[in-house]
Amino acid sequence: MTPRLWCCLLLSTTLLAFVAVSHGQEADVTATSLCRKMTNCSACIAGGPLCAWCKEQITDVKEEQSRHRCDVLANHLKGGCAQVDIVNPDHDINPTKDTPPRSGSMTEKPIQLSPQEMKIKVRPNKPVNFKVHFKLAENYPVDLYYLMDMSRSMNIHREKLAALGVKISNEMAAITEDFRLGFGSYVDKVTMPYVSIYAPKLNNPCSESDKCAAPYGYRHELSLTNDAKIFSEKVLATPISGNLDVPEGGFDAVVQAVVCEETVGWRSPSRRLLIMSTDSPFHSAGDGKLAGIVRPNDLNCHMDADNYYTESLNQDYPSISQVREVLQNKDVVLIFAVTQNQFNVYKELSDFFPNSLTGELKNDSSNVVQLIKEVYQNISSQVELKTNSTEGISFKFRSECLGTKKMNTNKCLGLKTGQSVTFDVEMTVTQCPKDPTQKSRVVEISPGGGLGEKLVLNLEFMCECDCELPANEVPLSPLCEGQGTYQCGICQCDAGFAGRRCECETDKESTEALDAQCRRPNSTDLTICSNKGQCICGACTCLPDYRGPLCECNDFSCDNFEDQLCGGPTRGTCVCGKCVCNEGYSGNACSCPESKENCIASSGEECNGYGQCVCGVCQCRLESGHSGPTCEDCPTCPGLCEETKLCVQCTAFNSGEYSPEYCKANCTNIEMVPDVQKYSDEKIKFCQFKDDDDCEFYYNYEYVGNKKNIYIKVQQTKACPAQANVLAIVLGVIAGIVAIGLAILLIWKILTTINDRREFAKFEKEREQAKWDTAENPIFKQATSTFKNPTYEGQKS
Repeated sequence: MTPRLWCCLLLSTTLLAFVAVSHGQEADVTATSLCRKMTNCSACIAGGPLCAWCKEQITDVKEEQSRHRCDVLANHLKGGCAQVDIVNPDHDINPTKDTPPRSGSMTEKPIQLSPQEMKIKVRPNKPVNFKVHFKLAENYPVDLYYLMDMSRSMNIHREKLAALGVKISNEMAAITEDFRLGFGSYVDKVTMPYVSIYAPKLNNPCSESDKCAAPYGYRHELSLTNDAKIFSEKVLATPISGNLDVPEGGFDAVVQAVVCEETVGWRSPSRRLLIMSTDSPFHSAGDGKLAGIVRPNDLNCHMDADNYYTESLNQDYPSISQVREVLQNKDVVLIFAVTQNQFNVYKELSDFFPNSLTGELKNDSSNVVQLIKEVYQNISSQVELKTNSTEGISFKFRSECLGTKKMNTNKCLGLKTGQSVTFDVEMTVTQCPKDPTQKSRVVEISPGGGLGEKLVLNLEFMCECDCELPANEVPLSPLCEGQGTYQCGICQCDAGFAGRRCECETDKESTEALDAQCRRPNSTDLTICSNKGQCICGACTCLPDYRGPLCECNDFSCDNFEDQLCGGPTRGTCVCGKCVCNEGYSGNACSCPESKENCIASSGEECNGYGQCVCGVCQCRLESGHSGPTCEDCPTCPGLCEETKLCVQCTAFNSGEYSPEYCKANCTNIEMVPDVQKYSDEKIKFCQFKDDDDCEFYYNYEYVGNKKNIYIKVQQTKACPAQANVLAIVLGVIAGIVAIGLAILLIWKILTTINDRREFAKFEKEREQAKWDTAENPIFKQATSTFKNPTYEGQKS
């Protein structure tokens, strides 16, 4: 690793450590401030996770006043409180039932959620962390209760459902081996204006040609069974009925089907599905008033021996929130299977119920099997942890689900059979129960989706210290002047007494009257001793660094300037939380010099006329383009060169666009000088231009007085370019071309000479190496003759 990389790593580590330490120190300061406000042990341990109580016996009153009984642990140890005297309880987590997830079988019930039960001693405002595991088990029991609207318009759907009963069972058997079906029907409340009570219409609400059964509120037809044939027979045997108005009493039926667990036969554990099939809207709470039914629905089971709902004419329809409550408490998923004309209504309604879904039935319910299968797969492929009662308790969930990155969520999607997910749960008890006797509470975490499983949390709140128990108290203790009970290192005074040692008699004045002496008079502020001390016998005993009758003064909490209170002794002094500035300074931290000396520009004007002096510093106007300590810098200002150019030309050189008359009348304060140059002084500006003769002329200008007048100095001579010698240029070009031509010829001659000499040398060398006689031709070969008989073909005699 290179030294530069080592340096970068070291710097990064140092910065991270610095940020962590700074954040830690900030948190400690906040926690210290919070803890020190607590006045007894139980309030201390409930005040925050870092608060601890020191119950050490302190006999010196002065030391007692300087010590904080409730503080962060580090401060207690630093202050000398022994570890044995520090009350700082921690959580105690004990899983009492933790069976691992498993699939269902003939001998064992399936388990998908673990653990199943935990006992936790929890400290308020201190997070408790534990894990919850969920595994999608095979052959998990499924209970499906089909609730059908039996009005006349649903007859074709009834017949189709009866024909598809066996197919529903077979399709679900491919998903789980433990599947059961049940059936119930409903119409509406048997009273006007929902149903005609005219005797002939009451017995047959349909036309004379169409025979219908008498209407009823809700009737349970078939308990959950694994025999699909019985289901089909029961659906087909259930007669059609009718009513007057369009809405039906479906919510009455839903509530009874959910809460009458024994009648319907809901199992635990099982995934409970309730399908409500209808082609009409629904009645809800308040609609019963039309028939004079005003008693609210009590959400209890009311079924007679013939499985009819008995309170239909006595109780109003349940509200949407009541239906939601029973569905959530009984872990039942409500599925709406409705026709196209009602789909949008029930789609919006399903958003109010946990895990509820809405499916669209075809005109003859032929797609009911596919609808049930799709809905079940959608529900079973997800898990969403929910809690039943969270008043005073907050929960946070984190999980990787099926990925690799943890996120804040209580819901995982896309689960398949055999896959498992783990949730990190953080639980915080935010407040102790108002009733001290309610020290325990039961909270349930369930996976939803119609599953009957849950994690039961038996919570025991640590809202009281052991040293506050009656067995550890010392009534009428000498440490409390015999006028109070000594507990956890402090005195709880009897009636009529107050003070750290119960030394103040309050018979003549009430405690409220003594407290009033420690508050601001004629004020709505009810804080005692400004929250910076204790009221003892009607007088404030202030914390260190505070003073005053009501502890209202602190000479160390003023604003800082240049890391000093009130800018230091030369600028001001901190008195009772406010800066008293010395002469010549003002502001909350005495940071503003009243003198404008630093704002005067070289022109003598305040901020050069382009700004305002505030706190001894120029604030230049943005639109002016000026900046700098006295608004004298203006890098973007164009200056007056262009404006003065024509006056300089006509006055100094009798050229330019201005006529002599105009020039004489309007161009003044122009002086000719031998030479001008650029100055570093911002007050003198240098200008340079070219005239029509391509000659450059130069001049300076500077402001005079209040910058409304300028004075110009022009250089007497122009800088004109020298005239070119044309003949010399032509001759030079010709001489250059000739010289280049001769040079090229010379180079060509040298190269050809060198090449000839190389070729001749090569020839001489080859001639010397020849080994044949000069009289012979080495390439000569003797001639040969070939004779061929055209009549001979290679035949043998």
